[in-house]
Amino acid sequence: MSVNSGGRSQPSEPVRSKTVVTAPMLNTTSPSNNSILVFWPPVDNAVLYTLCIIREGSSSRLKLNTTDTTMTFDNLEAGVTYCIKGTAWDSSGLTGDDLTVCQITRPSSPDVVNVQVNTGGRSLVAVFWIPVQGAENYTAWTSNGQNCSSALGYCNIIPVECGQNVSVFVTAYNSAGPSNPSQPEGYITYPCAPDNTWVEEPKAGNCLLKWDKVLLVEFYMAFIKRDDGTENSCNTTNTICPFSCTCGYTYFVTVFPYNSAGASPFSHVSNYTTIPCCPQSITINLVSTDTLEVMWTPVKGAELYETTAAQTNDVIHCNDTAPVCALSDLSCNTAYSVMVTPCSELQGCNRTCTEFTQETAPCTPEIQNIIQTNNSTYTVLITTPNTLNTNYTITATGRYDTHTCQTRNNSCELTQLPCGSTYEVTTVAITAAGQSLPGYSKPLETGPCCPLSINVNQVTQAMTNVTWSPGSGARSYITTLMSSHGHARCHTLNTQCLMGCITCSTNYSVYMDAISSTGHKSECNYRGFSSSPCCPSGVKLYRRANNSLRVYWRSLGPQINNHTVELYGTAANYTCIAIAGSIYCDIQEETCGDVYTVVAAPLGQNGMKINFCQPRTYSVPCPGSNAGMTISRRRRSVD
Repeated sequence: MSVNSGGRSQPSEPVRSKTVVTAPMLNTTSPSNNSILVFWPPVDNAVLYTLCIIREGSSSRLKLNTTDTTMTFDNLEAGVTYCIKGTAWDSSGLTGDDLTVCQITRPSSPDVVNVQVNTGGRSLVAVFWIPVQGAENYTAWTSNGQNCSSALGYCNIIPVECGQNVSVFVTAYNSAGPSNPSQPEGYITYPCAPDNTWVEEPKAGNCLLKWDKVLLVEFYMAFIKRDDGTENSCNTTNTICPFSCTCGYTYFVTVFPYNSAGASPFSHVSNYTTIPCCPQSITINLVSTDTLEVMWTPVKGAELYETTAAQTNDVIHCNDTAPVCALSDLSCNTAYSVMVTPCSELQGCNRTCTEFTQETAPCTPEIQNIIQTNNSTYTVLITTPNTLNTNYTITATGRYDTHTCQTRNNSCELTQLPCGSTYEVTTVAITAAGQSLPGYSKPLETGPCCPLSINVNQVTQAMTNVTWSPGSGARSYITTLMSSHGHARCHTLNTQCLMGCITCSTNYSVYMDAISSTGHKSECNYRGFSSSPCCPSGVKLYRRANNSLRVYWRSLGPQINNHTVELYGTAANYTCIAIAGSIYCDIQEETCGDVYTVVAAPLGQNGMKINFCQPRTYSVPCPGSNAGMTISRRRRSVD
């Protein structure tokens, strides 16, 4: 029908026509890197489908017919885009519309060319591969679950875990999907640091650095640094490193394991403090008889010191930070083994230090008795409470002088002590260690002094008068004249005494005991005394025929003395000397009939006449008369 301004025409005759089938709605995937799968929904009235595949950038094409709704193109090039045109046929043999879709194949598997483990400033694993055709992106993943992605030919896996034996795979990606993984490339990461690091000191000065074994290690580098900056190291495949260690220092130790990937970027730092050093310059002084002062130079590493002595059952006498200790209340005359043990909080105490032996002062001796040996010597008896060969000194201290004696026994003699003195006697013991305290003192009073001079004067035939000079310290005196015939003695407070019972013509020894007010006695000996010759007895006067007189006597003592005979008359006096041994003496008379006083006396050793012989009186008549009468006078001796 046509239409114009005039109107519409009549419809034409109807004509019958038929439409073509629609183009198939193609869907594509690349299940592998060399194939493309094409699939579509069935097309109405279509009985055949034609697919034509063309490689992008190429003029070659491949056409295939199928009645199915799927088709796979194989042996394609990986990572290449292919365009596929699809056409449906109806039963009349007419082709319908066509539809073209393009699909890229999956990329091929990349080849991993290098894996680098970086332990520098940033720890990572760099994976390198050869880029493949058609790949838009890559992912590297490891057997321990780490991965990294990149559009380039490498990527970095962060972080790196130590001690891993890892395989790495790389997969290429494009819009079609991933490639097959690459062949695995193995690598190891740097080793882990040891879990435990420690130091042992089996012997002082010889230390062992030890650590736990670590996997994937080729060798270890151990570093030891002392707190004064001194460093040491060792390279070993073992898990032990010996090193020389000095007492009193702290050592900082660390161990770095190594393998082909490098070293652990960090390691635990442990520290070890050696035991404190033993003090060397120890001095032990005896500051009192029972106290030892121990001093030493402070040592490195010691925080406090224990001071003990084995002989006190290792009781800790001092536990102090100061380098000095006093061990007091010790036993005398005992050797103590003193040990100074340095201690620290970390390592405890160094029990290997050397003992030092010091002996305490000797025990105090005591005076048991003081015995007078003679006038100037005294024996002091003491106790000996110490070991053999201990020296003992006994000291007698007086007002003006001091006397000492030494002994190793229990007695000692103080000699040459002056008479009449008082002393305080003490004793001390002396050893190489020192001197004891003095024992309790005892007084010593020496005997009084003997008189310097003594005189014995004979007063009568049987009596003497003894005088002497005062003796220092003496209050009384006992004077003795001793002979074979007997002795005479007197005891007096004075410096003279009269003694009777003296025998004539006798040699006497003169003794004196000077006695102090406390009873101390000094025995004094003096030069002997000889009593006067005995006066003769039986003295008679006779007239002889020739007008001479004879005096006759009897000698009582030894006849060793001359005698003198004196006649005193009213008209004349006569004297004659008779030699020793004579018993008479003749005198020529001038006048007869006189009365005579006759004295016959021996002469002493000095030629002097003994004055205390008795005179006798005789009346002598002239010749032709009878014998005269004798008149005798005697003196009474003083007892």
